[in-house]
Amino acid sequence: RKRNPAAMRRRLVLGLVALEAAGLAGALLLYRAMDRSRVTANRFSSFSVYYKSNEWSGIHGIRENDQMAWLSSKN
Repeated sequence: RKRNPAAMRRRLVLGLVALEAAGLAGALLLYRAMDRSRVTANRFSSFSVYYKSNEWSGIHGIRENDQMAWLSSKN
């Protein structure tokens, strides 16, 4: 059975686009969860991408506010 190379390429490209879209959606969902909940952000605090992305976009002080909230909740 002979396969059509053009159809295979199209399926491969569509698969890669779907995989990329799923990764982007996952990153967006994680960002939104961290933005809404300090508990979630604290759970992933070792990944400072959330704070760096906010700083790169010009939003400063979120990391410091979260640290103050975590420290005050421990006392």
